[in-house]
Amino acid sequence: MAFDLRSLAVATAGFSAFVNLYSPQALLPKLAGEFHVGPGAISALMTASTAAIALSAPFTGALADVAGRKRLIVVAMFAITVPTVIMTFAATVPQLVFWRFVQGLLVPPIFTVTVAYIGDEWPPRDVARVAGVYVTGASIGGFSGRFIPGILTDMIGWRAAIQIVALITLLAAVLVTLMLPRERQFVRSGGLLLSLSQMLRHFRDRRLVATFAIGFGVLFNFIAVFTYVSFHLAGPPYFFSPTLLGALFFTYLVSSPLLPWTGRAIALFGRRRFVLGTIVVWIAGALLLLAPPVPIIIAGLTLCAICGMLCQTVSTGYVTLTAKEGRSSAVGLYASTFYVGGSAGAFLTGIAWATAGWSGCVAVIVAMQVIMAVIVVAAWD
Repeated sequence: MAFDLRSLAVATAGFSAFVNLYSPQALLPKLAGEFHVGPGAISALMTASTAAIALSAPFTGALADVAGRKRLIVVAMFAITVPTVIMTFAATVPQLVFWRFVQGLLVPPIFTVTVAYIGDEWPPRDVARVAGVYVTGASIGGFSGRFIPGILTDMIGWRAAIQIVALITLLAAVLVTLMLPRERQFVRSGGLLLSLSQMLRHFRDRRLVATFAIGFGVLFNFIAVFTYVSFHLAGPPYFFSPTLLGALFFTYLVSSPLLPWTGRAIALFGRRRFVLGTIVVWIAGALLLLAPPVPIIIAGLTLCAICGMLCQTVSTGYVTLTAKEGRSSAVGLYASTFYVGGSAGAFLTGIAWATAGWSGCVAVIVAMQVIMAVIVVAAWD
């Protein structure tokens, strides 16, 4: 039972991080209308949080290598509810962006430290499976962060909807406090400077650097696809409401039963072959997004969600297996490049939207997927 509760706790931590990170995404067209700004300006709500994560994640990892795991996870889960509530009182887009930035600063102690906890506390043969459990929780959180505010916004307004997200996060923090055991296998490093030096040494490992790049591409594509498909479907001829836009993220849930089996897939096909096959299917899913019928678009979103989550599960587990020391700082660097990718996905795809519309967005997405495949071929075992 302790093992089951521990797995549930790491899934709940993943849920908590992503339910907050993605809570405005289905609301962007609504917020753009209310604050009288364009898609590029309101997408700064996504860029601000991902940029904050990218800035703070490596240092959070180094701090966790000194201070320990559970304490940082739990404190961050409680603390992130504060900016989540405050942003609901914002009167301007810059105010929203500021509190989203603060929110983003508090995500790495949840994301990076939980992944490092998995690498420390489970045997190597179980890491891919438990990483799949964690990513399952994260995917459910990503879905909930889009769907719950979307449907509640149509009922009670976006401000009350985000406040409910804060309440859900508070309850998740209590559950993790009760269910997650204090770390047993973790050995504290000799100090912050030593931990930072370990972090720099990670750049000497070709496999780690390549995995950081894959993380960049994963969130680049997620943010690019699921941010701008909202604008695509909110406009003519579709005119989706916030509820319908939030419902699109049911596609996230399709991957949930598959992720804990990733370890077996790696054993059967090999890590590199499995990920390359996943990217090929991912490209096919992105191309389906160009079709006009909504059912085909949803099929494309489903393939994008499944393949992205599979790549994220494999690369997350690979970081913890490859880094032999300073595991939190390695995960922190992965998280940093992951969220730099998210910021780049929002920004560059926004340029593509402004210049070439939805087809331009899809072209950028496919180009990134091809780059990821090249990196896997060149650098992964």
